Amino acid sequence: MSTQHDHYLPNPYADGPPPQIDLLSTVTGVPQIDDHAEAMTIHVTLPPGSPGAPPHRHSGPAYGYVLKGEIVFELEGEPARVVKAGETFWEPGGDVIHYQDGNNLADAESQFVVTMFCVPGQPMMIPVSAEELEQRKDRRA
Repeated sequence: MSTQHDHYLPNPYADGPPPQIDLLSTVTGVPQIDDHAEAMTIHVTLPPGSPGAPPHRHSGPAYGYVLKGEIVFELEGEPARVVKAGETFWEPGGDVIHYQDGNNLADAESQFVVTMFCVPGQPMMIPVSAEELEQRKDRRA
């Protein structure tokens, strides 16, 4: 993180203790978002062993936080990684394929919240065909 961020402002009207604010992560190089983009936040619950969504794209960037359990997260060009409760994930959207977002636990559910910025008139998730996956297999880590 190259910039110092203040996430707490003293509240002269407060009678109780101040909030505790913990910076979880930051992202640099965020792509430009369309002026008319739609922002949405969803809560996803993955049953034990759920593979999650099939390979797909998002029309805009997405930023998420794992609430419970662990998910396997894989973007095109990056190795799959496990994101655990209390950790965040980011994807730029656009042409990048999101390969995995499944539950890493076979015996417990996992949950995450993600905020996505969608290009107007385009769906939030765009499935990727088997043919395209084959054409781009050299881009998978």
